[in-house]
Amino acid sequence: MTPRRTLHAEVLVVLGLSLGASAIWSILRIIERLTRAVPIGQQTSSLNNTVTPDRPWLDLAYQLAGIGLALVPVALVGYLLAQVGGRHTGTIRSGLAGLGLDWRHPWRDLGQGTLLAAAIGISGLALYLAARALGVNTQVAAANLGEAWWTVPVLVLSALQNGVVEEVIVVGYLLTRLEQAQWRVPAAIAVSALVRGTYHLYQGFGGFVGNVVMGVVFALVWRRTRRVGPLVVAHTLIDVVAFIGYAVLKGRVGWL
Repeated sequence: MTPRRTLHAEVLVVLGLSLGASAIWSILRIIERLTRAVPIGQQTSSLNNTVTPDRPWLDLAYQLAGIGLALVPVALVGYLLAQVGGRHTGTIRSGLAGLGLDWRHPWRDLGQGTLLAAAIGISGLALYLAARALGVNTQVAAANLGEAWWTVPVLVLSALQNGVVEEVIVVGYLLTRLEQAQWRVPAAIAVSALVRGTYHLYQGFGGFVGNVVMGVVFALVWRRTRRVGPLVVAHTLIDVVAFIGYAVLKGRVGWL
């Protein structure tokens, strides 16, 4: 059995290379927002931004490189989970399959993920609008890639990347390691949800609260199913709707 201290050290390293680092930057970002002369409700959080708008081919290369590099910590997690007793006994693929990221139950994952996306997406939108009305959240500009031929495919890939990275690391991997370190279930779920909420804090307090709630729900679903597949499907669908919906409707719908 791996000592608790070793498990905790591994978790800190993985988070420090991925979503934990994002959480730290997000905390600094919200402090910067709160200390501006402009109220946070009048600020904008911009996602999926173009890098070189005058050279679409290079912009595409930047977008694909960003998506690919963001998945490296997922590969690290798969590698670490394939270690048993300090020896590498499996593959990255088998390590991730242990979390339920595989093709064993594609239709079940799709069905459960779609239902979960509908429930979380609708309530999340309502919470976002409420937070905007209260002036405690920024306006989230979810897609700013222009109108290149590759815009929609890249937005879909970006949504998939978000789903894989977040659900594998902050749910499947983190809850597995905390369970192995003999954490109490409520404490482990709370840590997972708070990490998720914190790296969304740059959007404002509505983004924080909404993602904490989402984190609790997703953690409970994972503990029941032991599969991150449905969570990846749900997260991807939520982001696809948000990204492409914003790209299509911006300038036409006032609250966007």
